[in-house]
Amino acid sequence: MPSSPKHELRSCNRPTAATATPCAAIDRIRSSLTHLCALASLGGMDHLRARQAVLPAVVVACGLWFAAAASAQHVRPFAWNVPENFPIPRVPADNPMSWEKIELGRFLFFDPRLSGNETQSCASCHDQALAFTDALPRGVGSTGEVHPRGSMSLGNVAYASTLTWANPLLADLAQQALVPMFGEEPVELGMAGREDELFARLRADSRYRRLFREAYPGDGEPETLAAIVQALASFQRTLITGNTPLDRWALGLDDNAISMSAIRGIDLFFSETLECFHCHGGFNFSDSVTHSGTPFDESAFHNNQLFNLDGNGAYPPDNQGVIEITNDPDDMGRFKAPTLRNIALTAPYMHDGSLATLDDVLDHYASGGAPGVPTNLTSGFVRGFNLTAQQRQDVLALLEALTDAEFVANPQLSDPFTPLACPGDCDFGGAVTVDELITGINVALGTATYAHCVGMDTSGDGEVSVDELVAVINLALAGC
Repeated sequence: MPSSPKHELRSCNRPTAATATPCAAIDRIRSSLTHLCALASLGGMDHLRARQAVLPAVVVACGLWFAAAASAQHVRPFAWNVPENFPIPRVPADNPMSWEKIELGRFLFFDPRLSGNETQSCASCHDQALAFTDALPRGVGSTGEVHPRGSMSLGNVAYASTLTWANPLLADLAQQALVPMFGEEPVELGMAGREDELFARLRADSRYRRLFREAYPGDGEPETLAAIVQALASFQRTLITGNTPLDRWALGLDDNAISMSAIRGIDLFFSETLECFHCHGGFNFSDSVTHSGTPFDESAFHNNQLFNLDGNGAYPPDNQGVIEITNDPDDMGRFKAPTLRNIALTAPYMHDGSLATLDDVLDHYASGGAPGVPTNLTSGFVRGFNLTAQQRQDVLALLEALTDAEFVANPQLSDPFTPLACPGDCDFGGAVTVDELITGINVALGTATYAHCVGMDTSGDGEVSVDELVAVINLALAGC
């Protein structure tokens, strides 16, 4: 579509060679919608009359092409929608949030073309249904190489002050995206040395051409590495999870959201006996947190004595934690304490997936860590404890209450390559409304960006055609 829709649409009154193609498309949309409007207004379609709730949508949609063509570009400013007990995430000044970048990032996140052999996407290791983890003890890359550590949950990654299990230097989401794409030890997506091939793949796709152009307007050739990782980072910052039974209970929204067992579990969790809250406290149940209101980032790594191979706290030589970055002996075995939100969905546990269940995790901490006396490397909060059978169930009930069912099924965070149940359902509400039909017309005319309603483009070519608009209207009339 034209880069300046308002100017180009008005120029259709006096078409030139340069505007002939877009003007012809607009004329087709105009003709088709006018025909539908005429049929609806004449009452010649009995099934339209039977759908009185939807009939206005056809009339409005048919009539609004002129208003859309005469209007300026529609803009949907980004605004955070976080739970009331959450702060606003911190966003880098050089990568402000926009819906256009977010939608581009969502497509890139789920696209296997970001791997060298086109077999894996970011979502391969970060499955939404598993709170963006993969249920494996350790990650497996696109070439089959097994990684030393497991895939961390991306839930609330916008608030993470550090982004990996044991690298205190990696704190920017855009920079982090380069690691799985181009890292070679281990190989993840396997794109090292193949940047031009990646750009060619994306530029060959008409949908990506529009997504990039609208996410980075003014850039002559916007399909750049910087644009790719910034868009990925923007999408990942929207992976906000905070609508759990525990949240609803704590905010007074539902006094029956959690069981009495889970309420008892809260007391245990925040007790000096179990010590859980020291490393898993705050709104995100993690002690590595940043947001717009923090004067400095809180970053912490801990040795929980998962291993003690030599009696002095040694860990396996290929997986020793922060020491691999700092070469400081005191950093042996120190790893990040991840968020406990959605923890019931993210098994197996620990950086290497060596604990299969939450029961196993409780056993580990109850015993005070791996066999052997605590060393000077072991966290002072890993001291061991005793739980009755009921107390164990209470703690597990609390951890289960940290599952956000809405988050793991939110269609706005899902695979955009999967067809919608209701094409044209711009807001993923399960039905097509009058406003969504109008939005579809604006996307077709170029007076609204593609991110306003990707679901209107059922063919996936980056444009909304007459046939697609008519099909969506017909589905709306059928009750979709």
